[in-house]
Amino acid sequence: MTTFTVQLEDTKADALREKALRYGLRPEQFLTASVEELIGQPEPDFEQAARRVLSKNQELYRRLA
Repeated sequence: MTTFTVQLEDTKADALREKALRYGLRPEQFLTASVEELIGQPEPDFEQAARRVLSKNQELYRRLA
């Protein structure tokens, strides 16, 4: 496992602490969950291409179903 050190302005650090507290998490846990969520999102280009393919082949998929 790798550890990163991040510097935040005091106001942003306070906001992070408050938001983490609302979810019942420590700031480190909240940051980890946020980064995992961000990394887990599909790339916009892939999403757009997948939508185009699904739309283009919609009739074929309907007949195959």
